[in-house]
Amino acid sequence: MITVYVPVDSAATSVGADDVAAAIQREAGEPIRIVRNGSRGMLWLEPFVEVETERGRVGYGPVTPAAVPDLLAAGLLRGADHELCQGVVDELPWMRDQQRLCFARVGVTDPLSAADYQAHGGLAGLRKAIELDQAEVVQQVTDSGLRGRGGAGFPAGIKWNTVRNEDGPLKFVCCNADEGDSGTFADRMLMEGDPFCLIEGMTIAAYAVGAIEGYIYIRSEYPDAVNTMRRAIDIAYAHGWLGENVLGAGFQFDLHVRVGGGAYICGEETSMLESLEGKRGMVRAKPPIPAITGLFGKPTVVNNVLTLASVPTILAEGPNTYAELGVERSRGTQVFQLTGNIARGGIFETAFGITIGELVDGYGGGTRTGRPVRAVQIGGPLGSYVAPTQFDLPMDYEALAAADAMLGHGGIVVFDDTVDMAAMARFAFEFCAEESCGKCTPCRVGAVRGVEVIDKITGGEDRDGNLALLGDLCELMTDGSLCAMGGLTPNPVKSALAHFPEDFLKEAK
Repeated sequence: MITVYVPVDSAATSVGADDVAAAIQREAGEPIRIVRNGSRGMLWLEPFVEVETERGRVGYGPVTPAAVPDLLAAGLLRGADHELCQGVVDELPWMRDQQRLCFARVGVTDPLSAADYQAHGGLAGLRKAIELDQAEVVQQVTDSGLRGRGGAGFPAGIKWNTVRNEDGPLKFVCCNADEGDSGTFADRMLMEGDPFCLIEGMTIAAYAVGAIEGYIYIRSEYPDAVNTMRRAIDIAYAHGWLGENVLGAGFQFDLHVRVGGGAYICGEETSMLESLEGKRGMVRAKPPIPAITGLFGKPTVVNNVLTLASVPTILAEGPNTYAELGVERSRGTQVFQLTGNIARGGIFETAFGITIGELVDGYGGGTRTGRPVRAVQIGGPLGSYVAPTQFDLPMDYEALAAADAMLGHGGIVVFDDTVDMAAMARFAFEFCAEESCGKCTPCRVGAVRGVEVIDKITGGEDRDGNLALLGDLCELMTDGSLCAMGGLTPNPVKSALAHFPEDFLKEAK
């Protein structure tokens, strides 16, 4: 029987993938098997339909329901040529040039098939982990050089070891899937496309540190991810991958999904813990750190989706294999997310060290409008703006930090030459004022004053004095804010001023 793959990923269904799957099933004219897989990450081709052939999986896209009869008549089910045919998927430059570890199964397997997961290498990391003692598992994660993919880049092994060394019968593993940065969607795509990978990574973490309970904190704007993760957890329990005796190895780990209330600040780990405890999401002062005093006051591992999804590969293939990828202190791969005004947006996973220009101009194809790229923002709404003159910068933690930028969660938002960078700087303050938890004065008040000062500058009011005031305000927020919300808000403002000062000095209308 011929197998046809039609993505169930939110990005694909939002442009009609469900209707395409129904049309293929209805019009096929012969028995076929339709698998609703995750997205391959080539979002400009969605809905992207694949057909299993002797040559491999052949892809077609973007496919509309109206195009299905013509595709079938042309030989879609045999992988025949057509104007929508993209060729053998694994041979496409976008796919061929990636080094997929976190996303190795995303788009390849049925996300909720336990058999499919194991047939494509699933559980190999967990089985390897339970053959080792806790300290050895933590050491492998440390030796791999894995750092937190949520933005801070803190070494995962150090965090795990801190939790492991804490006494007490109750410890937690929490996955922060409150993916709120602009231009980021990798967490969502992994949870929808390979949920068992996250479950396996969290279970390895629990075994390594001695935790018996875990929580996945997912933003409310991701209903499909919430539903998929809950179904996957039920399946994992049914197969003995979770529960009182995981894989018969004699250790317990229970896992739950919790849905956030829509607060950007809960992307910060202590705010997320407050929310998990049923409180308003507000930043905690540190110390104590969550690894010592975390959820309900107990030692807690807090990592994001991509960090935990990297762990099964590290255990399965060994830390050295992982550490061989990347550059300097940025080891392994990063899942870069290309979005904004870009011709080819989507997911591109590769080793650290690829340049901004290779991603934006090479694989991304420049702007969707065809106009010149003027700026890209890397690392979410609190990330710096980078000009095309800096596109030779490698995408790694240290190189970007040295250029007063940051990698963050790997999101890259592209703008063409029509963008008003003074307006973008104003938006940074406006966003902070909206999303601040309000606990500390530099963030709560500083963001509001920032909007006012930029309005005065662009309005032509005492520009020199207000530019000096803006610099002082940015310094105060950076040094005085309790967390990264206020501390990083000056980044987009200062970078916009540095690279695009003319936008602040236009004649007032």
